Amino acid sequence: MVPIISAYGAAAGQRTNPRTAEARLEEAVGLANAISDLEVVYSNHFNLRKYRPATLIGQGALDEVKQHITEKGIKLLIVDHALTPIQQRNLEKALEIKVLDRTGIILEIFGERAQTKEGRLQVELAHLNYQKGRLVRSWTHLERQRGGGGFMGGPGETQIESDRRMLQQRIKSLEAALADVRKTRDLHRKNRKRKPHPIIALVGYTNAGKSTLFNRITNANVMAEDLLFATLDPTLREVQLPHGDTVILSDTVGFVSELPHDLVAAFRATLEEVIDADLIVHVRDIAHDDSDAQAEDVKQILLDLKVNTGDSSRVLEVWNKIDLLPAGDPRRESGPNFTGDGAGFPVSAQTGKGIAELIEHIERKISEKRTVLSVHLPMEELGRLYWLYEHAEVLNRVENETDGSVLLTVRVDPKNGPEFRNKFGSFVKTDSEDVASTAA
Repeated sequence: MVPIISAYGAAAGQRTNPRTAEARLEEAVGLANAISDLEVVYSNHFNLRKYRPATLIGQGALDEVKQHITEKGIKLLIVDHALTPIQQRNLEKALEIKVLDRTGIILEIFGERAQTKEGRLQVELAHLNYQKGRLVRSWTHLERQRGGGGFMGGPGETQIESDRRMLQQRIKSLEAALADVRKTRDLHRKNRKRKPHPIIALVGYTNAGKSTLFNRITNANVMAEDLLFATLDPTLREVQLPHGDTVILSDTVGFVSELPHDLVAAFRATLEEVIDADLIVHVRDIAHDDSDAQAEDVKQILLDLKVNTGDSSRVLEVWNKIDLLPAGDPRRESGPNFTGDGAGFPVSAQTGKGIAELIEHIERKISEKRTVLSVHLPMEELGRLYWLYEHAEVLNRVENETDGSVLLTVRVDPKNGPEFRNKFGSFVKTDSEDVASTAA
């Protein structure tokens, strides 16, 4: 059984685009419910004029929480705020139970959900970095010293020093293991880049419906539940669009406000799928009361990843869950009339409404970026074919038996345009002198 308190008020109001206290508390309850075997028995938010350095909340709030803890026999308290190690230690001492802050609860969720080797390594690394500053609260025998010899720890080394040293060694070991895993991921990414298939990344606030949309488009069976952080490990699928184009669709980890810095850093390799994407689809839960604030949080994380969220040619905003909007809301009916003028593309991943129009729109956006050209290669230049098959999409090939030349129709991605122009500019067959430059 778990009580939840949310610290919100004047000090919290300094955040960019702050949420209402009720919305923050609702999200905190959702985070707790995302962990199996936890039951929320009490929740409350406190409007704070200032944060107390020792305990975050004041004595009156502390007494109220302690009363509920005593009455219900509670063993764990979740505080929806980042706690300093001292605040966490003081709260545990005053309440005589274990205390988790917002960072701690998110780490617990990630630890429970990560499935891949890389995901587990990333979570453990983030957790150890988080615990580094909190070792002091984990031991009741800090004054005890042990003797010893050799380089592993000299005489008089305290238990806390020993624990911190072993923790640092484990962190280095994890970083080395992650570096190896990332090399493999980089190789896979480079192999995908060689294929002429655009990458489309789904991003959004946790529980916005990304995995449901992913399943709807790909007919996959990715875990999709009404649960925060239902998806942690990235999933990629090849998808053939209605007019024949093939794309790679990537479902990524959901974002959340105040995502722990260590987790952002640890999952950066995973998020590089977003950085490298040709098109980023920002999925919003448009029916959520806090949809605007959630969108700002996602945009801020994208900006941290150096993604220009204002680039409409690369970022498409999708308004999901329109089936949950009130009857008569104009956003429910505007899918086929979407103009790309900054508004979102309305869909319901659950019912399928607007999905066909969305896929067609995605295909148009992808096609706009890729130039179709005719290339005529004489027989003595056929050694160049390898590059075309590796870095462009060969749509058609006609061989001339008389002179051994080959005429190809190819689709070129803009990112390969400069290299294509250098290698094949003089072989482009067109009535216009400008076509070769259009691939740049």
